[in-house]
Amino acid sequence: MNDALDFSGKQVLIVGGSSGIGNAMAQLFRTHGAEVHVWGTRASAQDYADESGSDLSGLVYTQVDVSDPAQVEAAPGFESLDVLVCCQGAVEYRRAEFDRNGWDRVLAINLSSIMDCARKFRSALAEASGCLIAVSSTAAFHATLGNPAYGASKAGAVALVRNLAAAWAGEGIRVNGIAPGFVPTKMTQVTTGDPDRLESALTRIPLGRMGEPAEIAGAALFLASPLASYVLGQTIIVDGGLTLN
Repeated sequence: MNDALDFSGKQVLIVGGSSGIGNAMAQLFRTHGAEVHVWGTRASAQDYADESGSDLSGLVYTQVDVSDPAQVEAAPGFESLDVLVCCQGAVEYRRAEFDRNGWDRVLAINLSSIMDCARKFRSALAEASGCLIAVSSTAAFHATLGNPAYGASKAGAVALVRNLAAAWAGEGIRVNGIAPGFVPTKMTQVTTGDPDRLESALTRIPLGRMGEPAEIAGAALFLASPLASYVLGQTIIVDGGLTLN
């Protein structure tokens, strides 16, 4: 088991790894021996020093705004890449996603940029017989009142995982996904910061609590490891049972 989770000598890139779930993934891969690169939107790693849920120590940081395809294309590449995790995400509240600008921004980050990153690193992943992990959401499987772009983009990411998995398996690339449930991050503060909304959300989760970023990170470590060598095109739901209701 320990050998299967040893990533010594492996190259890992976590897009959206500067905070939250992505950062937990980055640090978990690092503790298992990988050289971990992360992309974030701020100018430098120091700009996250006061950010809750952000620990960039021991990581290689690069500023890339994945909402801009040109920045993805211009970002540093790899000759060989063992693991690519696309954990970028955006949401617009106050019904902004019903307007074209809000819709476009959320789709660009949550869906189109996954394909942009996959396209950029396809050859590097093939060189390493590596894996791509796309982080979506349980919102792919149920309605998200007031957030049509978020729900549609996450459902699209689940479909994209299946299609890329089928298309690239012959190149030695395994593509899978993770759909987190309710986890305390910047994106869920609208709920975690409201006691009534938080209580209502927790009643829908059979385990009775929110997940932790580290619990989602564990699924990524599994999917990237030889333990998941025969897992292809799947999106693993990690939600404490939320989608069982």
